[in-house]
Amino acid sequence: MPRTTHVATDANHPIVVGVDGSEAALRAVDWAADEAALRGAPLRIVYASLWERYEEAAPADEPVAPPKAAGARVFVETAARRAGDRRPEVRITTLVPPEDPEYALVRESGLAGVVVVGCRGRGGVTETLVGSVSLAVAGHAHCPVVVVRGDRYDAPTNGVVLGIGTGPEAAVTQRFAVEEAYLRGVPLHAVRAWRHPRRAAGHPLLTGEPAHFEQRQATELLEEALGEVPSDLKVERHRVEVRARDALLGLSHGADLLVVGARRRHGRFGLQLGRVTYGVLHRAACPVAVIPELS
Repeated sequence: MPRTTHVATDANHPIVVGVDGSEAALRAVDWAADEAALRGAPLRIVYASLWERYEEAAPADEPVAPPKAAGARVFVETAARRAGDRRPEVRITTLVPPEDPEYALVRESGLAGVVVVGCRGRGGVTETLVGSVSLAVAGHAHCPVVVVRGDRYDAPTNGVVLGIGTGPEAAVTQRFAVEEAYLRGVPLHAVRAWRHPRRAAGHPLLTGEPAHFEQRQATELLEEALGEVPSDLKVERHRVEVRARDALLGLSHGADLLVVGARRRHGRFGLQLGRVTYGVLHRAACPVAVIPELS
């Protein structure tokens, strides 16, 4: 059961969820409603559509709204009813801005606590791969973004999985994972992967001390990252000799949430997601939270 916590949350920032009428988006609405209830935050449902631009050019005596306008309203109303039935205590607002979804959601992220999107929208052949809108939002948003993958988030789960990064920027990702685990009352699985230099580089002479150094460094990074974890939060440490992506994907089966950081560097453009984050967004078996780490 979720519990009251001394971990800081800001109920003034809404949980924003993007919808498009797809089943994946409706699952994202469920996840976002639960997250809003956990945090005591409002829920904001956004359907970004360009229909208003065309509506402005329609005749003034047009008796009905254009089809795209009607569809957008149906989508947000359906999503709002679904969220309200699921979490009656959550205050819900809706928004249908006349713009592309990635731009609308990135703009909304400036004031949001978390932005939630589905794995893939309408027209996707498969939900194995993340859609372009979800990737764009994860790569550019100003707040944490959760891409709702998998179909077990209503079932009993094994906890929150955290990929331990390096540098002071990674602290924000670690705090988010700790907060999520504490709010949910589940264990935190902290993961630091390392590679034996000989196996990583393919060099037959790299043995002994270099490998011990990598092991030691992985342990130190784990302990440093977990130094301020609340004492009553159960923590499982995973120091594993494997590629980071593979370690995280393995633990994603049965997890509530997988949390990874995305290093953002000023003056650089593009998604800036990194190979590990990009890989888990496409393949994880549970929802994935991408936390922007500013450097």
